Amino acid sequence: MISAALFVAGLILLYFGYQEQQSLGSEIEEFVTGSPDSGAMWMMIGGAAAAVAGLVGFFFKKS
Repeated sequence: MISAALFVAGLILLYFGYQEQQSLGSEIEEFVTGSPDSGAMWMMIGGAAAAVAGLVGFFFKKS
């Protein structure tokens, strides 16, 4: 059950991180500073980590 919640939460974070990265404000900040928005990057990193942790929990579940 925890693995499923981690996987779903990870996918949601990945989605919102991608949407934030594609927003107009993020595009302008990246143009001005030359670096991507750190908030969007952390959401994507956290989402990927949570999704991977959820998948690992699915495949390596102890009986």
